[in-house]
Amino acid sequence: MTPFPLKITFQGMDASPALQADIEQHAAKLERFAPRLTACSVSVQQSERRHQKGNRYLVRIHATLPGGEIEAGHTAAPDRSHEDPYVAVRDAFTALRRQLEDFVRIQRGDVKRHSLASPPP
Repeated sequence: MTPFPLKITFQGMDASPALQADIEQHAAKLERFAPRLTACSVSVQQSERRHQKGNRYLVRIHATLPGGEIEAGHTAAPDRSHEDPYVAVRDAFTALRRQLEDFVRIQRGDVKRHSLASPPP
């Protein structure tokens, strides 16, 4: 169970309780990287309807934190790895985790912000 609201939607496919449980497990781990996470929505979409070859899945995640919002998973992998929805979910959450870590570092001031002024000659 996540400490923040989690919304999961399935588009172009039937809802899968097993896939939903996998998403919930990935989402619960996000608290380690961003304890101030306030909401998360996950969309799983079957991006193609093929009968001969596998269908690819597109997973999009939208996370909300105080001070910003982060999105991950805008495109499916160019290879065939996202024919497995569990791999597509894992990859999207990995991308989100990296972005959350960067966001939190910047919020804490661990990352220097460079000014746009040109350096002195």
